[in-house]
Amino acid sequence: MSSDVTAPVAKKVRSERIHHGDTFVDEYEWLRDKDDPEVITYLEQQNEFTEAHTAQLGDLRKQIFGEIKSRTQETDMSVPSRRGRYWYYARTEEGKQYAIRCRCPIADADDWTPPEIAADTGLPGEEVLLDANVEADGHDFFSLGALTVSDDGDWLAYSTDVVGDERYTLRFKNLRTGDLLADEITGTAGGAVWSADAKHVFYQTVDDAWRPDTVWRHDIGAEADDVRVFHEPDEKYWVGMGSTRSDKYLMIGVGSKITSEVYVLAADDPTGEFVSIAPRVEGVEYSAEHAVIDGDDYFVIVHNDVRDGSKADNFAIDLAPVGDPADRRELFAHDADRRIEDLDAFEDYLVLSYRRAALPKLAIADLRQIDGIPTPADFHEVTFDQELSSAGLGGNPEWATPRLRIGYTSFIEPTEVLDLDVATGERTLLKRQPVLGGYDPADYVQSREWATAADGTRIPLSIVRRKGVDDARPAPLLLYGYGSYEASIDPSFSVSRLSMLDRGVVFVLAHIRGGGEMGRHWYDNGKTLTKKNTFTDFVDAARHLVDTGWTTPKQMVAEGGSAGGLLMGAVANLAPELFNGILASVPFVDALTSILDPSLPLTVIEWDEWGDPLHDPDVYTYMKSYSPYENVEARAYPPILALTSLNDTRVLFTEAAKWVARLQEVNTSDNLVLLKTEMSAGHGGVSGRYKQWEEVAFELAWILQQTGAYVPPTA
Repeated sequence: MSSDVTAPVAKKVRSERIHHGDTFVDEYEWLRDKDDPEVITYLEQQNEFTEAHTAQLGDLRKQIFGEIKSRTQETDMSVPSRRGRYWYYARTEEGKQYAIRCRCPIADADDWTPPEIAADTGLPGEEVLLDANVEADGHDFFSLGALTVSDDGDWLAYSTDVVGDERYTLRFKNLRTGDLLADEITGTAGGAVWSADAKHVFYQTVDDAWRPDTVWRHDIGAEADDVRVFHEPDEKYWVGMGSTRSDKYLMIGVGSKITSEVYVLAADDPTGEFVSIAPRVEGVEYSAEHAVIDGDDYFVIVHNDVRDGSKADNFAIDLAPVGDPADRRELFAHDADRRIEDLDAFEDYLVLSYRRAALPKLAIADLRQIDGIPTPADFHEVTFDQELSSAGLGGNPEWATPRLRIGYTSFIEPTEVLDLDVATGERTLLKRQPVLGGYDPADYVQSREWATAADGTRIPLSIVRRKGVDDARPAPLLLYGYGSYEASIDPSFSVSRLSMLDRGVVFVLAHIRGGGEMGRHWYDNGKTLTKKNTFTDFVDAARHLVDTGWTTPKQMVAEGGSAGGLLMGAVANLAPELFNGILASVPFVDALTSILDPSLPLTVIEWDEWGDPLHDPDVYTYMKSYSPYENVEARAYPPILALTSLNDTRVLFTEAAKWVARLQEVNTSDNLVLLKTEMSAGHGGVSGRYKQWEEVAFELAWILQQTGAYVPPTA
């Protein structure tokens, strides 16, 4: 390790933040201005410091990158999905960073069996829709937003971001001729939706706070000004645009964290007016899909409205005639043990997505076997052998399909793509994610344990390890958490994780409150004025792992990103003694400063998640008591690695930069606090799979060092 390179010392410039009679002195607020050359110099110096003090991991990083690469089938092809007259799929080629989007014509309209996957050869009649490698050429960063083909298959709308700020340029391609139209729209949000006649495209733009707030209609080749068809002035609401799977309706969704509204328009009337299915009611969330049941058109409405005097916290489902959406009848009642997430409609099926006991589930009703309106008894669960697994609908763009595409995975089983024949129950395995090098799931173990929080709440833990690690306990261990926005972290396979497991590290997911694994109450008890439960749950999970002999504080590293980075910052202040490393990616660690400023991206929308400290002194006091940056003080911190991106619009680089500056100033231990800033990336980090593998290798090498699973050679 290089001991002669010292951390850059950020200058101090007194800045006062005054709210509700409280004055907070912030000496590093000047780091907010990324146009200031001094700020850029400081970030570059921190990068140099981090590189110098992780140089001893260079060989290990190369090894891990090589392992990821050697286990990955670099030239590969996704399973084709049928849409209209074509099969659509993506290819990757060895040596290329990005996917190539393709299609080939359907030879037999009655044949629903996808073409046999040919990883290294083209399919008959293959047509390249978009080669992202060509689009990305000459750019340090590339992200694809929209990639949407018109219903007739003749037009492509696609959008790209080459900066990382999630503002896209929308373009149009004539797929009959291969020509790009002169039409080009800058500054859009990521998506695009075609009208049924392929003459119009609907897209969104964002306001100054990066909130999608307006839907526009672009008339292809008309050389006329685009028409604003919808605008949401309330800063708490985010606007989305889509269409029903039946292609019969266009839909605009408007939602805050706790309230939503859906507007609908017949797809064959693209110049008409969108109308609301049900007016917004504060605290009521709903979504809608189109279904045809017993010959009649319905909107399937998933909602959490009040029913029989009680709110459907875990959501219920109603059916409403399209002609009179207010005339609703209940399909699924609220169930405290089942969190309903969605109901997808096909010509012949209804598919319920839900979760129970912290795991995602699927249940299907075959409308061909039902007379009249279905009941809950008509839905049959799709089951798998592994208890800790994830199953969900895959790519099913067609409304009238005799088979359902399903995705399945677990912590130890590579992702599988299956076709399910609903009538017979027969499952056809179309593809299993290839893992090269002789990977065998039997060499690994996944299990569920429960930690107990201080208030008696049981916290589910998912534990993944290589067989034999039990014999070497206590073991090196990585504890991962998120715990916000009702986001659930479900079982999934990771090639890169194998490099950690094979070196004896145990991987543990803490399904803490603030997430959605255990239902809506799990989220409600980890947000706003109960947010601290998220942090204490994670600490209690760590203590459980120590107390039960899984690991020791000297062998445990904590990791989280974005809102999970807030978790990491809070845990560093709450229980620094429990960890020998904390990895925080794009960390939301200056939360109070950000949520106090409505001019910053997403702030007003976030008030339903964190509370409104600008107008509510109780929220201000509560947030100040846990916001990581405010609570950094002279104490012995563990080694910390913070990762951020200069062009991130969701969590500004400023937060990590200020946090690290303060930590480096007051830390009383000899442990290093490191900051790495990607200078050409956004919230998701670097783009391109090889660059991403390099970044993963950087992170894993640091984790392996801090858990003691890897000891760098001495100089």
